[in-house]
Amino acid sequence: MEDSTLKQKLLARARRRSSPRAAEATGGERPAPSAGNPAGDYRTWTDFTAHPGYQHLALMRQGASRLGLTDPFFKVHEGTAGATSTLEGQTFINFASYNYLGYSGDPRVNQAARDAVERYGTSVSASRAVSGERPIHQALEQALAEAYEAEDAVAFVSGHATNVSTLGYLLGPRDLVLHDEYIHNSALVGTQLSGAKRMPFPHNDAERLDALLERHRHRFERVLIIIEGLYSMDGDAPDLDRFVALKQRHDAWLMVDEAHALGVLGERGRGLYEHCGTSPGDVDIWMGTLSKTLAGCGGYIAGTRPLVEILRHFAPGFLYSVGMPAQVAAPALRALELMRAEPERVARLHAVSAYFLAQAQKRGLDTGYSIGAAVVPVIVGNSPQATRLCQALFDQGINVQPIVYPAVPENSARLRFFLSCDHTQEQIDRTLDILQQQLDDANTPR
Repeated sequence: MEDSTLKQKLLARARRRSSPRAAEATGGERPAPSAGNPAGDYRTWTDFTAHPGYQHLALMRQGASRLGLTDPFFKVHEGTAGATSTLEGQTFINFASYNYLGYSGDPRVNQAARDAVERYGTSVSASRAVSGERPIHQALEQALAEAYEAEDAVAFVSGHATNVSTLGYLLGPRDLVLHDEYIHNSALVGTQLSGAKRMPFPHNDAERLDALLERHRHRFERVLIIIEGLYSMDGDAPDLDRFVALKQRHDAWLMVDEAHALGVLGERGRGLYEHCGTSPGDVDIWMGTLSKTLAGCGGYIAGTRPLVEILRHFAPGFLYSVGMPAQVAAPALRALELMRAEPERVARLHAVSAYFLAQAQKRGLDTGYSIGAAVVPVIVGNSPQATRLCQALFDQGINVQPIVYPAVPENSARLRFFLSCDHTQEQIDRTLDILQQQLDDANTPR
């Protein structure tokens, strides 16, 4: 039996087992709560081991065990994770972290965090609207706004919550969200929370988006188009000008998620607008995170002052959340300042990424649509294969994560390589040589 077929059967079995009707049909005790059963036994509803999610996880682990696969997730990094990292007491070449410009762990960035703790303590101890506002928040937001040539910006304590709270508040049931089919989960959850109608369009397909707008724009009040600056699963980027033209033609908003693009795209690392030569003011909502290039944690929205004021006063994820700790805001601000002063790091990242992509393709590896900008997948075709390769590389001192179904379709399961400006050509050559050998061995008839 093929690995993918076995996995599909295990997933189907998990769904059947999690169904109350299936449990009753197989003799399992799972009485549905009802007014007619006041003395019923509800333990099967309140036992977490009976929850569909837990049963799904148990079956996935069972299937992995049968295939001899080890769990590739939750590996413990024992220090700073950059081009190298320490795991299990050993130094590994590391391709699993978003430390694109090497600022996480940089002594200057670390010092900014220490100085902030000394001045402000370890928590601002309140939401910013109440008494959690600090000068470092304002400085960070001003710097983020300047990076996008925007009027203002607002920083949230979580990148995921930035999208959830922003979309959940700005939109409503009379609105429409059109998004790239590969958009991040946070945008999907935020749209669901808003109650807006949601329609995906094929990846980077502006023509299909145009057709959807022609067909549906008149039925809704506000319409929002969401794309990403750099797609983290495939390492490709959209043609921003085409999406700007569509949003203008159809009177829609355009939102760009820059989580992986800031510090990566463009000569100075300014992101998608610099990469495409587009005016940043043509985009209505710039969203990004502080946890990649900027060596912190959290997210931000940049745009017009009215947009930012709305979010500051009404977005639940900002208004009702404690303010960002100063020792998180300060290193993000310092990293942004250093990025501006050190464009050579961006240039190094571009060179390293292009080298990785060229060498992978030279070896016949499937890198999909990656443009060679910090994110390069190697597509291997199924989840068990990706997991086996992850372990084989780990055994050789190389850390890279598999991306498996349902994060990507089963036939495009992959190893996803995140590049840092600090990776060397020698590290890349060694990694790709080992990967190619492992793939050749797996494909050799026995």
